[in-house]
Formats: sequence, C-alpha cells, structure tokens
Amino acid sequence: MKVTVELQQNVNFKGTSESGHEVMMDGPEAFGGENKGARPMETLLMGMGGCASFDVVHILRKRRLEVADCVAEIEAERAETEPKVFTKIHLHFKVSGTGLTEKALGKAVQLSAEKYCSASIMLGKTADITHSFEIVE
Repeated sequence: MKVTVELQQNVNFKGTSESGHEVMMDGPEAFGGENKGARPMETLLMGMGGCASFDVVHILRKRRLEVADCVAEIEAERAETEPKVFTKIHLHFKVSGTGLTEKALGKAVQLSAEKYCSASIMLGKTADITHSFEIVE
C-alpha cells in the first residue's frame, strides 16, 4: 500500500491513495490552518471507523442479513502531552436492516474488533477501545 501527502499551502495537505482517491487535511488555525480539511488525527479516526464499519457490514451480509444502513459514531480522548496519542476510543454502531438480531450484530462487532479491523487492532496498542451497538428500526 502506498499513499502520498502533498503540501498545498500553509498547513493544508492533499493525501492521495494508491487507488487515486484524494483527502484534504488541514492543521488547526493556531498553526496556520484554514479549515480546508479534516485534521490528520480526525482522518485517522475516520479510517478506523471505515475499517470497522466495512467489517461489520460485510460479516452481517455474509450471514445473509440485509443491512440498510450502518453509522459508526466514534469518540476519542488524547494524551495531554506530546505525543498526543489516542488513549481512549469508543465506537458506537447504529445499524438498520431486515432480520438483524442483537446476537448477530454483537458477534459482527466482536469479530471486527478482535480479528479483522487492522486499524482498530493497531490503535488498540495505545488506546483503550470500547464498542457498543444498537439496531435502529
């Protein structure tokens, strides 16, 4: 896997993935940022959320359950001193679909957290990661 991150202006950067997709990132205004993109650490959390959400949806669909929507709400705390790594992360999944059960959704979240989500497992080396979920009608 390969990505490039290129300075645009001030502290605004364009990240380009190997598959050709772009993400804009910007630093805080106190450091010259202009709010032209997400902060890099926010982008890291979004990547983790995307990874975990992909797993949950894929696992449920593999079990032939219909998933209409999946929203991952993620809250994180960071260390107070440098490096300001994530110390706590909580993922809350809101999933809707047909035939979903608490047991099936719980198992999908557990498998993602413990086996499949590389981003979560990697961030779990520095942060305490917790999960919750609900089925939304």
